[in-house]
Amino acid sequence: MSIKELKNARIITALVTPFNQDGTINFKALPKLIEHLLETHTEGLVLAGTTGESPTLTHEEELELFAEVQRIVKGRVPLIAGIGTNDTRDSVQFAKEVAEFGGFAAGLAVTPYYNKPSQEGMYQHYKAIAEASSLPIMVYNVPGRTVAGLTVETILRLAELPNIIAVKDCTGVATISHLVEKAPKDFLVYTGEDGEAFHAKALGAQGVVSVAAHTNGNDFYNMFEALEKGKVKEAAAIQRNLLPKVEALFSITSPAPLKAVLNHQGFEVGPLRLPMIACTEEEAQKVIAVVTKD
Repeated sequence: MSIKELKNARIITALVTPFNQDGTINFKALPKLIEHLLETHTEGLVLAGTTGESPTLTHEEELELFAEVQRIVKGRVPLIAGIGTNDTRDSVQFAKEVAEFGGFAAGLAVTPYYNKPSQEGMYQHYKAIAEASSLPIMVYNVPGRTVAGLTVETILRLAELPNIIAVKDCTGVATISHLVEKAPKDFLVYTGEDGEAFHAKALGAQGVVSVAAHTNGNDFYNMFEALEKGKVKEAAAIQRNLLPKVEALFSITSPAPLKAVLNHQGFEVGPLRLPMIACTEEEAQKVIAVVTKD
């Protein structure tokens, strides 16, 4: 799957990892879930990202997951492998391994967490990963989860590196606006905030790396189609209808609400791995009522 094909992906879904009740990966649940996503306009998939509970997946489990998803998808959409940790050496090694594994358009590397590195430290972290292999790198800037966040200036420095091709940014529309305006024209800018997909796309971003596309992929697709045809009021109406559903999906730490909805819909994605826990029954019913409302 080539970088060129990734450039056509506006709706990239950060795939949940289905688990059995005993905590093992439920590979049998993947075909039904993935086919649903492709039918509802997912145009790319992130595997073993934070929505996929990557901190709790072993190295071997991630490779098994990669192989199984590739077998199911059969090249129909580009795939992005979660490769980043707070350890530069580990991230570099995994980037090399994923490049040799093959079948991925890019690797998603989250901003180093817990360590709280400086801007220069984070720049050098990403530079080392990008230079380690031929695997193109998408930077994931999410200070709400990692504490340390990249500034616009640092992202723009990274965008000049040949093998860093994209950013998934969760710091707001002002950052998206600056990046769209100032980054190299072939650098892909995605919002990682579902609730800001309308604004990001209207500002010229490529699209969204989404959690809510699991349940509302058609809404994102229709909204983006309307925007691209200049039907701003129609797109804005979709955004207004979508926003309460997005808020419900993030009313408790993700992906607990999403898994509650998917389990309700029969996708058998199962529980979460500790330290993440499932929604209570009351919490789940509230989320399901909002997200499944027509």
